[in-house]
Amino acid sequence: MDFELSEEQQGLRDVSRSLLRDHSAPQHVRSALGGEDTDHKLWELGVELGWTALAIPEPYGGLGQGLAELTIVAEELGRAAARGPFLPTALAGFALARHGSTPLRADLLPALADGSAKAAWAVAGAAGWTLPALRMAATPDGDAVVLNGRKTAVQDAGSADWLLVSATANGQPCLIVVERGAPGLRVRRQQTLDLTRNLYEVVCDNVRVPASRRLSASAEAVQALLDAAATLTAADALGAGTRLLEMTVEHAKTRVQFGQPIGGFQAVKHKCADMRMLVQGTRAAVYYAAMALDAAAGASTAGSVAGADASEAASTAKAFASDAMSRLAGEALQVHGGIGFTWEHDLHLFLRRIKTDEQLYGDAAVHRERLCEFLVARHGAGQASPAIR
Repeated sequence: MDFELSEEQQGLRDVSRSLLRDHSAPQHVRSALGGEDTDHKLWELGVELGWTALAIPEPYGGLGQGLAELTIVAEELGRAAARGPFLPTALAGFALARHGSTPLRADLLPALADGSAKAAWAVAGAAGWTLPALRMAATPDGDAVVLNGRKTAVQDAGSADWLLVSATANGQPCLIVVERGAPGLRVRRQQTLDLTRNLYEVVCDNVRVPASRRLSASAEAVQALLDAAATLTAADALGAGTRLLEMTVEHAKTRVQFGQPIGGFQAVKHKCADMRMLVQGTRAAVYYAAMALDAAAGASTAGSVAGADASEAASTAKAFASDAMSRLAGEALQVHGGIGFTWEHDLHLFLRRIKTDEQLYGDAAVHRERLCEFLVARHGAGQASPAIR
């Protein structure tokens, strides 16, 4: 697999980084802490740049790109600790483009592509981020589906026009598009460690949704969407970790102790070198997973070997990133010393973001358990796929 970015992909990275440097600098991020989900100026500029249209097919106003391009944007958003529902909206569009009916795609995708509508994915229940944890009940009722249950840690649900809700119907996972203002739907903002993003609790109390708003997504398809979300979250943590590495190296060059910059001491050099290796390892794992998921997207057989390999790559990336970037954040804090603990220093913004990314869409323990299931299945049945979880 070729890990080199194409000329177009490199251009996307460069222009995204330039935009975020100008409109999501630390002072911009700080001024919005505790505020609205969306920085409206940044949203408009990101839409103009095509972030919301990347994974949407061209017939619906999109750019027809894949998860690899979304991963590039996710990394840059993490590197800038940027606000805004870009990734939740992209994930909803990603799911609709692949599993929505033709009328549903025609109704929703153009608005997601041009940024006139925003979306969020309500997936996690109290039991976690795996398929068995999708406890919200979806009960067929004539030409409608009735939703009852609770979701947590729904990113940017407060500004969403539509919620892509994961539920269970007849014992099987499903995805349903719900209007943000539907009767019986309640959204409550949660207090979280990460100050740069807003997370919400979503409660459905006999929410009736037209059956036409249900996507034709199998358990394997829902798992593939979870894999995509885990990969994008790992990319966000990678971006934040990369910025912490840059901040730490700069601090080591300018902080003088015992008559010389602390970067001249061997112990500090080793810490910076270890941080660099963690970034390189995470980048390789994340982009391999994104490319593997793109390659498996065309597989026609549910539970195919290609799909299983891509799912394994996604869990590898998320498990590695969760541990590696959290460790990197700890090393950055140690090198900065006392100043790193202060509110005035920007380090804590990225540390909080990384620690939240560690939990979103499953922590390292969840994904290592999945990897063990893959290994057991491969050992016991050749290349057979493990049970989806």
